[in-house]
Amino acid sequence: MPVPVPRQRAIPAVESGQAQAVFSPGGPSGDTAGGLAGTAPAPRAATTPVDSTTNLTLLVIEDDPAGALGVPEMLDAAGRPIRIRTARNLTEAERLLTHDVHCILLDLALPAPGRATDVADELATLKHVLELAPRHAVLALTASGDTETGAEAVRVGAQDYLFRDELDSRLLSRAIRYAVERKRSDKAERRLTESRLRAQENARLERGLLPTPLLEGSSLRFAARYRPGRSRALLGGDFYDTVRTADGTVHAMIGDVCGHGPDEAALGVELRIAWRALTFAGLCGDELLSTLQQVLEHERESDEIFATLCTVDIAPDGRRAGLCLAGHPSPLIARPGRPAELLPYENNGPALGLLPNARWPRMQVELGAAWSLMLYTDGLIEGHTGVGNERLGQDGMVDMVRRQLAQGLEGEELLRAAVSEVRELNGGELADDVAVLLLDRKP
Repeated sequence: MPVPVPRQRAIPAVESGQAQAVFSPGGPSGDTAGGLAGTAPAPRAATTPVDSTTNLTLLVIEDDPAGALGVPEMLDAAGRPIRIRTARNLTEAERLLTHDVHCILLDLALPAPGRATDVADELATLKHVLELAPRHAVLALTASGDTETGAEAVRVGAQDYLFRDELDSRLLSRAIRYAVERKRSDKAERRLTESRLRAQENARLERGLLPTPLLEGSSLRFAARYRPGRSRALLGGDFYDTVRTADGTVHAMIGDVCGHGPDEAALGVELRIAWRALTFAGLCGDELLSTLQQVLEHERESDEIFATLCTVDIAPDGRRAGLCLAGHPSPLIARPGRPAELLPYENNGPALGLLPNARWPRMQVELGAAWSLMLYTDGLIEGHTGVGNERLGQDGMVDMVRRQLAQGLEGEELLRAAVSEVRELNGGELADDVAVLLLDRKP
C-alpha cells in the first residue's frame, strides 16, 4: 500500500541555485553547497507553466544511503541550469513539491515501507507519487537494462524511464524537457477530450429538449427553423411548439425569454412543456397565459425576467383561429391572390412576468380556405439591413417574405431563405435567437 503521508511541521526546502547536485545522506534533503536552507516551502500548487523565462526545477526522490547516485550538471534548452531538489522519502517529497517544480525523478528502488522490494512495491510507490503530484511530469529511474519495469512504469503513468547508470547530463536534461512537454501535451489533450465529451452531451441534451410537433390526423403542413444566438449552442431563449388536441383543434405557440443564455434556454423549455401540458388539459387564451405567468414567476431567477408569447388555436375546419399576443410580434399570413400581411395586433397584452393580474384578450381571425401562417420571434426582425443602424423591422420582413413567396418558395425552403437573407443583411450571425414556425393549409 502507498505510504501514508502525515502533515507535520515543515522541513526546510533545499534548492540548489547551481547546475550540479549530488545526493547526500547527511540530512533530510541534500544538494550542493550554496543551496537555500532554512526556507519554508511555498504551498503546493499547480505546476508553473514553462516559458522562455522559467528555469526548470527537478525534484529527485531516492534513499541511496551511500550517496552513490549522482545527478550530473544539466542545462535547459536556453542554456540555464536546471535547479534540483532532493528528498529521501515521500514525506519529504510532499513538502518539497511546491508550485515551481516541473518534473519529478523517482528512483523505483525506493522501497514500500515494511515490505520487500519487488516490481509490485516499486509500482505502488510510483502510483503514490502520481497521486501526490497529478499535474507534474514524472521520470522513473530503474536498474540498468530493466526495460520491463521501466515500460510498466510508463504504462502506470510515468512520462518516461531512465536507467540508473546512464545519467549523463545530455540524456537527463533532454528527458526532463521531454517529460515536461509530454505532460503538458497530455493535459491539453485530456482537456480537449473532456470539452468534446461535454459538448456532445450538451448537444444530445439540447436535441432532446427541442419540440416534436404532435399533428397526427391534421392536414396542416408544419415547418420550423431555429438558430440560437449563443455560439455552438443548439438551444436558446426562444421556444415553440405545435400540438393537435382530441377535438381536432391545432394549437401553435412561439415565445421568447429575454436574454439568450443557458438559464433563459432552460426557462424557455419549462414554459414550452407547461404550455403543452396546459393545452392538452383544455386551457386556452387568457386562462392559459395567466397560468403560464405563474409558472414563469415561480421559475425565473430574477423579477426582471419576462417572456413574450404568441398563441394560435386553429379550428378543426382550418378556416379561422383564435390569437393571443403577450408582448409578442403578430404572425404573418399569406393567402392566394392577396399580399402577405400581419394579423391584427391592436389587443396585444403585456409580456408574461411584467404585470401581476394581467389579462390577454383572445382575438378571432378569419384565415380562409388556403393560407400560410408564419410565427416568429423578434430575432428575425431586429437584425440590421446594412444601411447605417437601420433594422429590418416588421415592415421589412413582410416585404422580404412577399418577394420570396413571389419566387415560389414555401415550407422549409421559405424559412431557410428568410433566415439566410436576414443574416446576410445583418452582415453576419445575428446577436439574438431566431425561431420561425410555419403552418400551411391547402384545400
